[in-house]
Amino acid sequence: MAALLLRHVGRHCLRAHLNSQICLRNAVPLGTTAKEEMERFWKKNTSSNRPVSPHVSIYRWSLPMAMSICHRGTGVALSGGISLFGLSALLLPGNFESYLMFVKSLCLGPALIHTAKFVLVFPLMYHTWNGIRHLMWDLGKGLAIPQVQQSGMAVLVLAVLSSVGLAAM
Repeated sequence: MAALLLRHVGRHCLRAHLNSQICLRNAVPLGTTAKEEMERFWKKNTSSNRPVSPHVSIYRWSLPMAMSICHRGTGVALSGGISLFGLSALLLPGNFESYLMFVKSLCLGPALIHTAKFVLVFPLMYHTWNGIRHLMWDLGKGLAIPQVQQSGMAVLVLAVLSSVGLAAM
């Protein structure tokens, strides 16, 4: 069956390629250009006095709005960080153990080490917990405004607690 379909499509494409007049006869000319459509669109909107879509700066900031922006930002940062780590592993001389020994030789102190580990792991934990929250939304659960606020706070608390736990390892 698939071979017959492939043969039919191949013959049709070959005929269309050899006889380009078939395509020209069946082509329908466009009524207007894109420029004309845009001019008609703006003329209609300005004559009906429709408002222009507002910018994000006029809205009062809310927790879901900030968390949505942060979720996208952490996704971009994690992708960039992983790519940068992979490129550095390929291009820099030495191996991971030599760089780990270099960091240990700096004698930075436990407070600074734990803080650095927290800063590195928090975006991952936040993005993970907020991703689970989005998966629940995809299932249709927790979409009421009070539940959105509660799940937002839960994501923040879980992200901080799991980041502290991982940084303490």
